[in-house]
Amino acid sequence: MDRFLIAPMAENSGLQTNLKPWLIPDEAFSQLNNAYVFRGRVRKRFGSRWIGNNPLASRLKINIGTITSGTFSGNVATILVDAGMPTNIGQSFSIGTIIFTVYNSTTGPQQMLRTDNSSATATYDLATSNFVINGVALPDATVVYFYPSFPVMGLLTYEQVSINDEYVIAFDTRYAYTYIMGGWNRIAAGASIWTGSNSQFFWGDTWLGADASAKIFFVTNFNENETNFMRYYDGTQWNVFNPQIDATPNFLNSCRIIVPFKNRLLVFNTWEGPANSLPGTNYSNRCRYSQVGSPLASTAWRQDIPGLGNAIDASTTEAIITVEFIKDRLIVFFERSTWEVVYQGNQAYPFTWQQINTELGAESTFSIVPFDKVAIGIGNVGIHACNGSNVERIDEKIPDSVFEIHNNGQGVERVYGIRDYYVEMVYWSFPDTEADANIPYPNRVLIFNYVTGTWALNNDTITCFGYFQPIVGVTWDSNTVTWDDTVTWDSGAVQARFRQVVAGNQQGYTFICDADEPTNAPVLQITNAVSSAGSTTLTVTEHNLNYGEYIFIQGATWSDASNGLNNQIFQVLNVIDINTFVIVVPAITPVTGTYIGGGLIARVSQIAITTKEYNFYAKDGRNAAISKIDFMVDTTASGQIQVNFFTSTSVVPLLQESQANGVLLGTGNLDTYAYPDIPFESDTTRIWHPVYFQANGEVVQFQLILNDTQMRNVAIMECDFALHAMCIYSTPTSYRFQ
Repeated sequence: MDRFLIAPMAENSGLQTNLKPWLIPDEAFSQLNNAYVFRGRVRKRFGSRWIGNNPLASRLKINIGTITSGTFSGNVATILVDAGMPTNIGQSFSIGTIIFTVYNSTTGPQQMLRTDNSSATATYDLATSNFVINGVALPDATVVYFYPSFPVMGLLTYEQVSINDEYVIAFDTRYAYTYIMGGWNRIAAGASIWTGSNSQFFWGDTWLGADASAKIFFVTNFNENETNFMRYYDGTQWNVFNPQIDATPNFLNSCRIIVPFKNRLLVFNTWEGPANSLPGTNYSNRCRYSQVGSPLASTAWRQDIPGLGNAIDASTTEAIITVEFIKDRLIVFFERSTWEVVYQGNQAYPFTWQQINTELGAESTFSIVPFDKVAIGIGNVGIHACNGSNVERIDEKIPDSVFEIHNNGQGVERVYGIRDYYVEMVYWSFPDTEADANIPYPNRVLIFNYVTGTWALNNDTITCFGYFQPIVGVTWDSNTVTWDDTVTWDSGAVQARFRQVVAGNQQGYTFICDADEPTNAPVLQITNAVSSAGSTTLTVTEHNLNYGEYIFIQGATWSDASNGLNNQIFQVLNVIDINTFVIVVPAITPVTGTYIGGGLIARVSQIAITTKEYNFYAKDGRNAAISKIDFMVDTTASGQIQVNFFTSTSVVPLLQESQANGVLLGTGNLDTYAYPDIPFESDTTRIWHPVYFQANGEVVQFQLILNDTQMRNVAIMECDFALHAMCIYSTPTSYRFQ
């Protein structure tokens, strides 16, 4: 037999769909899902962990008071000074570790689930937001937190005076939060209530105020009907930002983008109009700028006073989508073209427009990711890189992926990108065309290794990304990074003040994206669970799950103190609606008692890696027979994956087909754990393990995938996976058509 080494996994690796599978390089993959190419190997997708090492610290929450004699009551909207606060099932309270969950949508005061299983009163009225909580067996002055359960719409960095100690401000659709003292809490001072849809993300930037030493945070969510307009945060409170622009008077009401440039504050794609005339007029191709110095001065934006503010309109009818800096140049991406705001050095007319590209622009405001020499973003016809002189596509290997972004439900507005410096990757979350039309949130993550130029895809729901520098690193009592994890204790990712990529989801949870963590954090709350014979119906608000996906449940509490569904993996059998789905519960693990709250769901990622279609004798006109592949993989505690194979362009995996027909072709299992009877294998960090086949055809293709049994195995879920090389044993067989 001839031997062919497939390694290393580098520039010619990664996902490649622009050619048929038999034409792509030997190291490339026609499918690369929940795995990616990293420094010469194929690695399991990034995992995640809670911020603050527990779910209550990771979720956006609001301190609404303290208990007295085990009791607390009131009206949430009144306490939050927000008469229009939306209410919904899935909202919850916590007092200490006791969780109270709103699960009944019936009008009037309804009993909440409570994890202490007390029969004392705990009610919530969805119509009025009145609540009553009694019978809490905790000391007086224990804090009561309210969890609005709104989607995370921004994780923005507010620059501080301290070096390498920036802090993040999180936004949902209604409130802003800071992370202090081991958890999120609302910034409630001033004009602190926002309005907007679940596709209107927040853009913010830090610039100076009335004093050059002041750090002012300017924020917009591009909601033209926002009665409090844009805002700025001075470190103490939120203030309305609605500057006057002329003597009429007209005002700047809103904008899509705010950035400082050449000692002025610039805004793009504006809404402007007279006082009390929302929404005003949209100037979608406009850049408006303030005076040099403080943009908070009363005349800073006046265009009728020479030398102060003004506006310039680009000579196109396209709308401004986003902007980014390339060195000292401000690049502006329109819908189908790219321009530059050029500084002229003339204080009376400081800026002008210059067109860079006439056909390529950007479609998603938050898709642009900056680099030193280029800015990369997602447009309507491709993923584009602008170097300041030209714009070109960089997604030639996956040219159709950009067309898979869901255009309905503001799909293009939901694309969100970020750069992970630690693993040299770019992540973009997006809703694909297979997403449920009733569930608008992203369900995929596109991965780009900008060092090797390789691509991959993940299954996940992430509304937005940001950066986070925790004051305290991962400690010994962490619930998400444990002693037997693959994460090393000297890893930078677990150190204090290490710049982490943080993400948010549709239920108000935030979590750290960690490439060294093999599992996903439980960041979906189970609002209710009702069991019947052989199945359980779960209520999980805006779950964004599809049929066939796998979930891991933990933390669920039951009235009879049974384990219930905890620490098990289940497959989604039926999606009833956006808040409800059904899982199959095996008879050997029956659910008893009544669900009383606290349950959390983590996605279980199904690795699916499909190689090219191999025939090493194609030039000779011969078919190929492959009987064995040696795989070099990282050693794990109990990992395993199945290797399927396809022959002669068949779409049916022969391993499964043979089992269905009663023919034994082997298990196809690739074990990544050390075999106890092989000397010294347990001491190695990498091992070679074989898988045997009976594959013969014009071409032979392989798929490494976690099968149903492996997907339901918790020990396998907790293992990492890394493929370094394949050595294929092959021999030529018959000639074509013979």
